[in-house]
Amino acid sequence: MTPYLFGPAFSTLVRSVRLHALEQGLELPCGLAPAGQAIAWRSEVHLALHPFGQVPVLFDGELRIFETLAICRHLDRRLSPERDGNPEQDAWSSALLTTVDSRLVRHYLLRVAGPRPAPFRTPEDEQRALADVDATLAVLDRQLGNQGFLCGAEFSLPDALLAPMLDYLEPLPALNWRTTWPRLAAYLDRLRARPSGQAILVATDLKLR
Repeated sequence: MTPYLFGPAFSTLVRSVRLHALEQGLELPCGLAPAGQAIAWRSEVHLALHPFGQVPVLFDGELRIFETLAICRHLDRRLSPERDGNPEQDAWSSALLTTVDSRLVRHYLLRVAGPRPAPFRTPEDEQRALADVDATLAVLDRQLGNQGFLCGAEFSLPDALLAPMLDYLEPLPALNWRTTWPRLAAYLDRLRARPSGQAILVATDLKLR
């Protein structure tokens, strides 16, 4: 039975898990209705799957696995058991799911272009958030350097985690980051050109379904 990812298709984390799975040959369906049974957002059923009422949650047979990193590592064991651990990839995966996600997604992207925008209280608040975005992109640009991917010559989990963030940031007019960081822009283009990117990094509506 094909695993199912509980979470809306527009979620950056859902997109990341699906990219990671597809790079290993698994097309992972997603949505809010596993086995055709709709689960209301933050309902008792949802909270039983994820104690904080978040996404994604993986349904794999009898298993229910929440949190992005745990899901991706489970998929690695299931799909690519021959893979060894990689400390650099693990470190960047952790940083992307914490600091980078906080600065790019939680404190900026969702506030200006998410399904429930929350405008900044003052221009100063917005400028601080933009400064954090710019500083974070500078760090990512240094890490990328002239490599093909974030941690070397091959696609890995950190790329799956970063791709949806950059994809959503691109059209926001206040940033114009492709001009400032051309290596990151070329990197995003490479990710979009991959079969996984063509399947996952596509326009989607920001509605819970």
